[in-house]
Amino acid sequence: MNQNVIDAIKNMSEPLINEEGMFLIDVEIKHQKTPEVWVLVDTVEDGVNLDACSRISRKLANTIEDENIISSSYRLNVSSPGLARPLSDIRQYKKNIGRLAKIKFKNEDEYETREGEIAEVDETVVKIVEGETGAELDIPFDAVVETKIIPKI
Repeated sequence: MNQNVIDAIKNMSEPLINEEGMFLIDVEIKHQKTPEVWVLVDTVEDGVNLDACSRISRKLANTIEDENIISSSYRLNVSSPGLARPLSDIRQYKKNIGRLAKIKFKNEDEYETREGEIAEVDETVVKIVEGETGAELDIPFDAVVETKIIPKI
């Protein structure tokens, strides 16, 4: 399956996801004997609701079949991205204010990685407070390579 299929699924799923008060993070297709279509969703405030994911999945499966987007058998999964997946949307950063994160970013010609609590987020910058020093660091979103939340154990 190609990018056109992924784009079609994104376009079909976005209104269904928005109806449930969520937003689309990504669509992935994992090629196996039976391809798996993963539709990753998140919310601005609360966690991702299993019942809402089920409703989206049913509606999306019907639309995929009606439009004949995928002609072979496949598995459809609608899920939250989980903690292991990097943040990719500014709404995820805002949702995680107060949580510890590891951010890799480009600083001039080098890459740096810093850990700290996400303190503030605006349209252009994420501000973290580093744990050991308490130093505040503003990181422009256009310099961010990867941000992962560090779970508390």
